[in-house]
Amino acid sequence: MQQDHVHAGKEIQRQTGKTFYLATRFLPKRVRDPTHILYGFFRIADEVVDDATGVSPEAQASRLETLRAQALGEEPSDDPVLIAFDQLRERYGITDHEVNEFIDAMKADIHTDRYETYADLEDYMRGSAAAVGVMMTDIMEPEDPERALPHAIKLGEAFQLTNFLRDVREDVVERDRIYLPLETLERHGVTESQVESFEMTESFATAMAEELRRAESLYREGVAGIRYLPEDCQLPVLLASVLYAEHHALIRGCGYDVLNHEPSLSTARKLWCVVKTRWHWHWNRDPEAVFQRVSAVPTLDHATGHGHGPRPDEGVPTR
Repeated sequence: MQQDHVHAGKEIQRQTGKTFYLATRFLPKRVRDPTHILYGFFRIADEVVDDATGVSPEAQASRLETLRAQALGEEPSDDPVLIAFDQLRERYGITDHEVNEFIDAMKADIHTDRYETYADLEDYMRGSAAAVGVMMTDIMEPEDPERALPHAIKLGEAFQLTNFLRDVREDVVERDRIYLPLETLERHGVTESQVESFEMTESFATAMAEELRRAESLYREGVAGIRYLPEDCQLPVLLASVLYAEHHALIRGCGYDVLNHEPSLSTARKLWCVVKTRWHWHWNRDPEAVFQRVSAVPTLDHATGHGHGPRPDEGVPTR
């Protein structure tokens, strides 16, 4: 990959994925450069449907099919990120199946703006998040990918579910989408119209709490597989997990009112997460143990109301 191609992907990530970009900086260069390219490709495809004001569904679908062909090397491209992605795909053996899963998920966003059940949402995340986890694992080249992959898939889903929970208001305002499973809302007596009108209720808070716990279960499963990654990749992936999960502390801190607030990590808070994670990693190279100690995800005992797990906000600056 040419360095100017890598730089194009890096700039996309730096501007649009600040949390992941921070963790990416700790990756070894052999993985960091391909990560910039992967993120650039993901973002280019995502923006076809997320920034589609005035663009017809047919035009969006056509653009995604063009991206699919270019990413698979079936059509030429003059975009530096897509040129580099095609090279990267061949270098690391990224399968056509994963590329197709991802593009198909982006196409689903054109017509799908509600998910009846979590199973429906999970099907969507298989392409939009799990495929990302698989591709990231491919470029890290673990010794035993079969052991690492199931955990990478869960971690990718955890990251995306956190994004959905954090961005409820933004998704309604900018895209008229609700990613919270409607069955969860209904179970707690919350209607679509209440979400659409940003009506905060105790019932909505309990629905959010349920989905937060679901995401935290995915984090535990995902982090359990970091040990199967190459040693020089373990801390960066752990950092990404801690940073994404830190949004859960913000969500709980605002009483789950993501309808009227858009939780965002300050630079100081991100840096504090990095410092405390690196400190504990220095003394204990067990990813699960460090994650339990420093992340906003409660331990299992604490989550179920037993024991005294670490307080998620303990020692964290609020500004």
